[in-house]
Amino acid sequence: MNLNIKSEDLFQLADKDIKDGYLERGHKLLADILKENPTFGKAHNHLGWLHELKYQRLQEAEVHYKKALELSPDYLATYYNYAVLLSNQRRYDELGKLLETALEIPGINRSTIYNEYGIMLEALEEYDQAIRYYEDAAKLTMDNKRLDGYIASVERAKKKKDMFGRH
Repeated sequence: MNLNIKSEDLFQLADKDIKDGYLERGHKLLADILKENPTFGKAHNHLGWLHELKYQRLQEAEVHYKKALELSPDYLATYYNYAVLLSNQRRYDELGKLLETALEIPGINRSTIYNEYGIMLEALEEYDQAIRYYEDAAKLTMDNKRLDGYIASVERAKKKKDMFGRH
């Protein structure tokens, strides 16, 4: 069997295990994939996610996200996951560069990326710019729940702008 097909099959099993709450088993499968196929970037993304959100090992998570971007730059999930890690750590210069790169990737959900820009700019108290990005995210989404969230973000940023006077 082709190494990439085998890796993809094992990856799907690991992904299901993680979704079903079998984190240890999913982690082991991902590690096994990388032992046999160290260039399988999608496994690095999932290990990054596990290290970040389930084990709170942020440095290990970042190593895996960076490796995933290097090996599988077309795997969209890594951009979203790594963006959240950088945002939570308030590493806005790096986040801005990642988001800029992400917008060039075919198939990326632009509304999600614009929302991440909005979050970053709101955190930086650049409310007018944040509002513009939230509005751009709202224009592009076809999901009602996300649309409601983007509208709420616009309203929140407007309130902050009124309260704190930053533009």
